[in-house]
Amino acid sequence: MIKLRQAIVVEGKYDKNTLSQLVDAPIFETNGFGVMHDKALLDFLRRVAEKRGLIILTDSDGAGFVIRNYLKGALPKDKVLHAYIPDICGKERRKAQPGKEGKLGVEGMTPETLLAALKNAGAETSDAALPSSQITKTDLFLAGLSGGENSEQKRKALQMALQLPEHLGSNAFLDALNLMMTREEFLKHYGVNND
Repeated sequence: MIKLRQAIVVEGKYDKNTLSQLVDAPIFETNGFGVMHDKALLDFLRRVAEKRGLIILTDSDGAGFVIRNYLKGALPKDKVLHAYIPDICGKERRKAQPGKEGKLGVEGMTPETLLAALKNAGAETSDAALPSSQITKTDLFLAGLSGGENSEQKRKALQMALQLPEHLGSNAFLDALNLMMTREEFLKHYGVNND
């Protein structure tokens, strides 16, 4: 597994799942065209790009390029890298039929192809600038933000307070917190003794 400096944005959960088996980096979903109607998600991606850098990795079909071009115009150009996958005809294993254009998407690419795309985009594998102490799932549990009574409501309230997108999954929420603050800051403001 390769640790990347930048975060990555992909179209959907299957792309994220495929990529998360290869790289150690925060990976966020656009929810397809959903990013075009989700101001909170777009604002969040801007903050991620400014803080850590962002790699856009979309499918090579027309829809993927529409999403990429939208993000290209909405995100800070100097903080965004673009990773491209090749046009390869076929269908993903989970699908009964190929997509509209008959091309494989990110989820259908080989690990070698995906890693080459990230390398060609200029992804940085140096982790010297990353914090050594990350917020963990245990920290979230101890702070009452997961696995307990009213934890979902507490987590949603924190997401709103931090202006994070509403529909972040638990792992994406943890990645977002680690991008926005150190573990020490989290424990100081949201830790067990700060209810």
